[in-house]
Amino acid sequence: MDWTKMILPIASGFAITVILMPLFIGYFQMKKYGQEIREEGPKWHNSKAGTPTMGGVVFLVGSIITAIWVSLWQGVATPSLMILLFVFIVYGLLGFLDDFIKIFKKRNMGLTSIQKLVGQIAGALVFYFVFLYEGNENVLNFFGLSVPLSIFYGLFVMFWLVGFSNAVNLADGIDGLVSGLAVISFATYAIIAWYQNQMDVLIVCLSVIGGLAGFFIYNKKPAKIFMGDVGSLALGGLLAGISILLHQEWTLLVIGIVYVIETASVILQVFSFKLTGKRIFKMSPIHHHFEMNGWSEWKIDGIFWLTAFIFSVVTLLICLN
Repeated sequence: MDWTKMILPIASGFAITVILMPLFIGYFQMKKYGQEIREEGPKWHNSKAGTPTMGGVVFLVGSIITAIWVSLWQGVATPSLMILLFVFIVYGLLGFLDDFIKIFKKRNMGLTSIQKLVGQIAGALVFYFVFLYEGNENVLNFFGLSVPLSIFYGLFVMFWLVGFSNAVNLADGIDGLVSGLAVISFATYAIIAWYQNQMDVLIVCLSVIGGLAGFFIYNKKPAKIFMGDVGSLALGGLLAGISILLHQEWTLLVIGIVYVIETASVILQVFSFKLTGKRIFKMSPIHHHFEMNGWSEWKIDGIFWLTAFIFSVVTLLICLN
């Protein structure tokens, strides 16, 4: 794929998102639908109450439409591309239902954790069976080593998709953070996909980058809209699926180091409080800890983005060497 064809999916995803987003925001503002702020969250977040949410719907639509028409036009509408879009849609739909219940039905809980987990596992299982149907083996690639796992690889796939879907969701707590992190993650995988000549995966990555870039215009601080679970759950599941299809599963631990740290901070906080009654962090996920220490959202964004960028460069140096 030449450079002009690589720019096309980015431009298309960006344009669709930028055009549709003001209409989406305007509808939410007209109906007075907005984000409810958790009582246990930072008090200064109360000013964000009422900000439109579920913006992930728009960049999902922009990215999916782009990936489909570009892949058809370039003749790479493969089962791998379709199963990635399937995961993107299913995980996005779970997030949409969760957001919808909270915002439109005025129920604070949304979907139960069990309902979301069942949906995530079902989506991961479909992904796994298509993965096998395409001739892939139950082999985990770990820093150049191929580890046969037999049926246990299916369990790994479920853990990977569910785990990173929720990890990205946990990281989505301040303006623009996940938008920027995800652009870095998908750009890194786009380079790996291009290097491996997996044009189908490359198109998906580029389409999502375009959609996220368009979304960031409205999501940067002060955010005019939040992505909601519909965006964050979908992005995490898609990243996990891409790492598997590229046979570079381990890379997500490094490329997604911020997602891993955010998740670890929540786990450690819960265990510490249950075992000792004391908290390790002032608030978790860890981006709230830094907020409580007086860091601005822009400072947190910048340092977290820089961390993700450095670790992504290290990943590329290892993978492409």
